[in-house]
Amino acid sequence: MAGRGSSASANDGPPRPGPRPLPLYLTTAATTWLSSYASSAAWKQGSLDWKPGSKEAASSLRQQLDVLEAARAAAEADPGIDAPPGASFEQAMDEEVRRRFGRFLDGIEAYRAHPYRRRPVGDPPVCWKEGTTLLLDYGAVPEAARGPSGGLPILVVPSLINRGYVLDLTPQRSLMRGLAAAGFRPFLVEWGFPGEAERRFTLTDYVAGRLEGALEAVLTITGRRPPVLGYCMGGLLALALVQRRPRDTAGLALLATPWDFSADAPPVAAALPLAEPWLTAMIEAAGWLPTDLIQTLFFSLDPMLVIRKFLRFSELDPGGPEAAEFVALEDWLNDGVPLAAPVAREALFDWYGRNTPAEGEWRVAGRAVTPERIDAAALVMIPARDRIVPPASARALAQRLPNAIQADIALGHIGMVVGSSAPKRAWSTLIDWLNDIPETASA
Repeated sequence: MAGRGSSASANDGPPRPGPRPLPLYLTTAATTWLSSYASSAAWKQGSLDWKPGSKEAASSLRQQLDVLEAARAAAEADPGIDAPPGASFEQAMDEEVRRRFGRFLDGIEAYRAHPYRRRPVGDPPVCWKEGTTLLLDYGAVPEAARGPSGGLPILVVPSLINRGYVLDLTPQRSLMRGLAAAGFRPFLVEWGFPGEAERRFTLTDYVAGRLEGALEAVLTITGRRPPVLGYCMGGLLALALVQRRPRDTAGLALLATPWDFSADAPPVAAALPLAEPWLTAMIEAAGWLPTDLIQTLFFSLDPMLVIRKFLRFSELDPGGPEAAEFVALEDWLNDGVPLAAPVAREALFDWYGRNTPAEGEWRVAGRAVTPERIDAAALVMIPARDRIVPPASARALAQRLPNAIQADIALGHIGMVVGSSAPKRAWSTLIDWLNDIPETASA
């Protein structure tokens, strides 16, 4: 079940269907490398417009190639002259294109066939359920330092787009178990796959309905007010919850949470107004924003990322721990869930398209979400290498919260929760802040 701890399994199940959307990735790789043939012709004619940082290297390479081609031409004209060793430029380029595409396909096939499968390890029990939404109690996992009855409770809110188990990816890469081992009692919201009811949900339904229900469950179970921790999109939901329930929450921790969607916005954001009509038609026809379309939007932030990572994966020992960790994370990335149509419209066209949070126009249950009105102690953790949430977008939120501490983390969006250095660089900052929350937590 999503949200549960896992470890590697030797189960040789059916090949994975991903990475998804696979046709997009294959087409991108093929188009990128096959374009080398046309680009090389333009380069030889001097018609390519190089970036400033590449001009010198391109000029030097052009000069070297001219020397080699002149030597090869001289050898062809005079049998007494030895030709330069090696293939011609065109032959070498063709071999390199084939080599790279072959490695890319090898990496994908190695991923699809890898034996790793998630299997439960010390499952946290489900302590509350409504619709497809579960609340998992990590105070009961084997790693918990104080057991299910002790430790400050924490309500943890992941994104609606990806499954929450990225926060409990493997026993060695688990923020939830790390918090439990540090003496806290974390509760993870697992949204699940939208059912018939959830397909009609708005953000208000998730915040004022499901999240408030989960908060009530934590209050009832523990008798203590929890700080609320939100990751990525979940941070915005956590922010709205804390504003609505200040007396029932003890603080707010935001990890890689956007606010100003115009700050360092990626080029794809500028295209949203033009794409809104056909995206709306697609969302309405499907009843939600399909997972593969969500993946395509993320892909547009860095189209070469998928190519780079599978080229690298092709070189790993498939039986080694690094390969298993890659597969665990990649499985999570490919295990996304669709967004309910109303939520998709709010997130795409209101947040990204019209920047409603920073403009003071985002409303939950009719009330504007206003960080300036939240007096709770807050920690805003901003990963410096974040490609998904620009650091400037997250800083805008830290600047608006009256009692916020800003922590800049030298990691990426996902690396801050599952990276090998995350416990030292990110989790420790969070744990120190949680330990400093005043013990005024009786519900």
